[in-house]
Amino acid sequence: MDDLHKFDDIVKQLQEKYTKIDQDTDDHLYGLLYSKPITYWDYIQTDALLNLQIQRTTLPDEMVFIAYHQINELIFKMILWEIQQVAEKEELNVAYFEDKIMRVSRYFDMLTTSFNIMREGMSIEQYMKFRYTLTPASGFQSAQYRMIEFASTELINLIDYRFRKTIDRNTPFEHAFEHLYWQAAGKDYKTGKKSTLLTNFEKRYKGDFIRFMETYNTKNLWSRFKELPKEDQESEVLVKAMRHFDHTVNIKWVMAHYNAARHYIESGTGDGEATGGSDWKKYMHPKYQKRIFFPELWSEEEIKNWGENI
Repeated sequence: MDDLHKFDDIVKQLQEKYTKIDQDTDDHLYGLLYSKPITYWDYIQTDALLNLQIQRTTLPDEMVFIAYHQINELIFKMILWEIQQVAEKEELNVAYFEDKIMRVSRYFDMLTTSFNIMREGMSIEQYMKFRYTLTPASGFQSAQYRMIEFASTELINLIDYRFRKTIDRNTPFEHAFEHLYWQAAGKDYKTGKKSTLLTNFEKRYKGDFIRFMETYNTKNLWSRFKELPKEDQESEVLVKAMRHFDHTVNIKWVMAHYNAARHYIESGTGDGEATGGSDWKKYMHPKYQKRIFFPELWSEEEIKNWGENI
């Protein structure tokens, strides 16, 4: 195809594109006459991104802490983006499902190994000073991570194991929300009173969570998996990918987080408590709550020993 025909073909495709959305092609072409060429820094929004790290103290290693957690939130956004595509895919098949699950697993693999950036890259002395300026904030309050959980499995698998027999698909979302496994980390075990950590979290995100729970109630990863034909559900490749994702998120990543927290909190230079006041050991360690996204893909023995042999 010569240049003229190539040009005519491009114009024809543009006309078809804009006609479909009831737009005038000439208007868009005129717009190109006055638009500025794109640059890397404008496209990535580098200046805005690099101005989001605002320290509360003068301690240098606080910058590591802030930037690291912001990177985590960006990765969480990418994970949710991949899960959303599975949730909304009309004709789901094994190859597509497995590809997306492995993408998400690779993101979590990266997050797991990256904990050494904090564990080995921050001074304990500095952390034990600037952490007090964070109270009552906590990584517990990552809304995107909660959404990843809601989008990964059926709600019953996120309910505190003590209340699972009292909750089913007919339970109102508001009631189920009050019995999610992580609620226990923000409540006084004896009185049931919610901590400031949990109160602030719910004030900001509870409405968003309830709507998200409703949206993913029937199109989370586990529900979509069970919609597949039986032969697809028995695909060794897909089952392996699902188990890998479950183990990576709910054991490997959680334990890397747990060990990083323990490195600082139990360093002997503080009070041994998390900044938000949560019972961080029982909240974080997988053997207590047995967070499992896809329980039917694991044997009774594997579930019984979940998080034990690490």
